Amino acid sequence: MQAFYQTELYPEAGCDEAGRGCLAGPVVAAAVIFPKNYFNQSINDSKQLSEKQRLILREEILRDAVAYGIGICDNNEIDRINILQASLLAMHRALDQLAVRPQFIIIDGNKWKDYHHTPFQTVVKGDSKYLSIAAASILAKTYRDEWMVKAAADYPLYNWEKNKGYPTKDHRLAIIEHGVCPLHRLTYEPCQPRLSL
Repeated sequence: MQAFYQTELYPEAGCDEAGRGCLAGPVVAAAVIFPKNYFNQSINDSKQLSEKQRLILREEILRDAVAYGIGICDNNEIDRINILQASLLAMHRALDQLAVRPQFIIIDGNKWKDYHHTPFQTVVKGDSKYLSIAAASILAKTYRDEWMVKAAADYPLYNWEKNKGYPTKDHRLAIIEHGVCPLHRLTYEPCQPRLSL
């Protein structure tokens, strides 16, 4: 895991998102800027960490970061503009929340849209290669998980407190049995109404 992609332009912000594959709820993105010479050997791709590890590391990230931001696109926006565009918009919104303007941006994945003409680099599997992207993945994942647990109280049929809106067997069966709710992504195939013969 490297601290920075480049060192000429500082600050450098890392961006990642969580929830692209979910059937319900928002896609959530985060942006993180770390101090120069920062390193934390515990930070890793959020998918490689337990929930307990993510929550501990989130506190370290919030404490140590020069700046961080969270951006959200809800399920209605996802249905309107598609999940790729919504993910990019959520990352732009996360960058908007930074208290410090980045001079360089590194993004997990291979797609990006210009953000105020800021130099950037997309990095496939960047959340396992660069600290700020990994930290962004942790913030996005923990924020989104908590959002879905709260939403589960309003829509208890779908077991979101456990599946967080992902297309698990229990979530799919609940959609078949009870239909969709206002937080489902209707453009996702499992959420589309079945025609009875």
